[in-house]
Amino acid sequence: MFYKKKGLPDERDVIICTVKKILYHSIFVTLDEYDNQEGMIHISEIAPGRIRNIRDYVKEGKKLVCIVLKINQEKKQVDLSLRRVPQNLRIKKNEEFKQEIKSEKLLEYIGKQIKTDLEGMYKKVGFKLVEHFGLLGIAFNEIAANGEEAIIELKLPAKESKILIEIVQSKIKPPEVTVHCKLVLQSTSEEGVEDIKNALIAGEKFAKKKDYKISLVYISAPKYRLEIYSHDYKVAEEILDEVADVIVKELEKKKGHTEILRKK
Repeated sequence: MFYKKKGLPDERDVIICTVKKILYHSIFVTLDEYDNQEGMIHISEIAPGRIRNIRDYVKEGKKLVCIVLKINQEKKQVDLSLRRVPQNLRIKKNEEFKQEIKSEKLLEYIGKQIKTDLEGMYKKVGFKLVEHFGLLGIAFNEIAANGEEAIIELKLPAKESKILIEIVQSKIKPPEVTVHCKLVLQSTSEEGVEDIKNALIAGEKFAKKKDYKISLVYISAPKYRLEIYSHDYKVAEEILDEVADVIVKELEKKKGHTEILRKK
């Protein structure tokens, strides 16, 4: 990757490393995300149990996901652990790193459209995007979902900004999130079944009018599942509340009983 962070990571950070040198009792690695920085993994931090030969676990050039144990700022020493990284964090970090590489290639492609190399693109827009969003991939997802609104406060150069938005939105589909709640819908009225049906229809009509993407699923009497799909978690939560409120109020008009059982 072209982009490198300055300085040293913090303790407990999960980072990507590449094996540089293997000794009898330790491994020396380069920190892929940091500028010209190395770290060390002691043999006791490679895997649980007794290790007879480090090379049974790693080899030169292999990429590892490690957690930072200790930092010596004076000597610029970084002590790392391989064995203490949970599997879920290892998977997440690898996916994040791969996504950043793809995002950097997209930034390079955008630069070619305006005859600017990758370094020039970082100077014009990339550094500001990473500083503001934390990761280039997150920045591109926000641009894909929200266009100019996502980056307007960064005050990027007009020409680069326009082309950036156009290409990102043409290449990236915003990630979709799902939130849901379970509704308990009951009525003792003679028309109870119809009242519940009409309350659900009211919720669907309201969502359709607002162009919300929803799903209403019958679970088992008296439970129903309401799902909301959006490109933004906060927006999805707000829509969930709106649609559920319409259903609840519609049924309560008919003296029915409603309850939001669970939401996440």
